[in-house]
Amino acid sequence: MKIKRAFLFPGQGAQVIGMGKDIYEKYEEAKKVYEEVERISKMPIKQICFEGSEEKLNKTGNTQIAIFTTSMAIVNVLKNKGIKADIATGLSLGEYTALVYAGILDFAQAVKLIQKRGFYMENLIPKESYEMAAVIGLDSKIIEEVCRKISKEGKFIAPANYNYSEQTVISGNENAIEEAIIKLKEIGAKKVVKLKTSGPFHTIKLLKAKEEYEKELKDIDFKINQHTKVIKNIDGMFYNSGDNIKEVLANHIISPVRFDKAIHLMQEQGINEFVEIGPGKTLTGFIKKEDKDAKLVNISDVNTLEQYIIEREENKIEGKN
Repeated sequence: MKIKRAFLFPGQGAQVIGMGKDIYEKYEEAKKVYEEVERISKMPIKQICFEGSEEKLNKTGNTQIAIFTTSMAIVNVLKNKGIKADIATGLSLGEYTALVYAGILDFAQAVKLIQKRGFYMENLIPKESYEMAAVIGLDSKIIEEVCRKISKEGKFIAPANYNYSEQTVISGNENAIEEAIIKLKEIGAKKVVKLKTSGPFHTIKLLKAKEEYEKELKDIDFKINQHTKVIKNIDGMFYNSGDNIKEVLANHIISPVRFDKAIHLMQEQGINEFVEIGPGKTLTGFIKKEDKDAKLVNISDVNTLEQYIIEREENKIEGKN
């Protein structure tokens, strides 16, 4: 059976100290990515990724560019080995890695954009206390209705991430999240787990960040590439020539992530191998919940990278790909 492959790129929250270090040390094309990002951004990316501290790595302004660099370093090794994807997508920040991989967004421009995006998302948040929680085992429509009812009481709460059909992440004021947890459990949620991330990302509370970021997008050129399709976070559909990509990426900051729809679209397109490139196993974890038989691959270090390359070579010999 011919392999139809999707590359998946993680977003904020997947970061870990030391990510990419062994790949940087072994592969020249990976090393070049780190060097280029440092040159363009004037940030010590190697130090942030390889040495930490955790506090430094976890700052949104550092996290986003660090994860992007790590994923790009790995995917460049794969490209040089002739391993390509039919579809690319990512979670939030990961969408930028997908756009660069597909040739829709220039690498240097992406570095500058991600640097600004991370800065605005870290610094242009209202000075209030926010929490996020993952709701498991409840239909998203029911969760939306609960959020609407609590919002009518003058509190802020909204869905921020639709991860897969059985998990939706909500964001809001501390008291609104507490109220939602009680109500959602009462009406049948299997589990509601508070997350370490506390910013109201992908909600209207980041409107100021979106408005500032729009200015950064003004002079960026995007080129739709039909060879590799990229799935948008805001609606789970493919980018196409009719899209205003600047508008899409600006609205992305205040709009919930629809990774649930991206999963369904990849299934409809006949994807039979899902390869998550970068730190963590979040996205393949979501896919496994929807399709227990899916072929899932995680590439985050030299061992997983080389194991995958060897497997692909064996498949070529057998005529699978």
